[in-house]
Amino acid sequence: MKVDVYKRSEDANLYSYLIVPTENALPQEVTNTDWQVFDRNVDFELDGKVHFTLDPNDAMSQISEKGYAISHLGDRSAEGG
Repeated sequence: MKVDVYKRSEDANLYSYLIVPTENALPQEVTNTDWQVFDRNVDFELDGKVHFTLDPNDAMSQISEKGYAISHLGDRSAEGG
């Protein structure tokens, strides 16, 4: 699946990621926050690897439910990229 990846800086130098299928617009419920484009047209696969702090199975489930996937609080990254 091709996705666009957004990143948001949070407290304590942690980062959250949001992925949206490439053909979809940024969801209205997140447009009032500080999401910035991180990467576009990225291959996001069910390959068992964590991508942008997102577990692929969980991310696909979130996308099916609400049209996008977002990092869980405990899965935020201190790496910033």
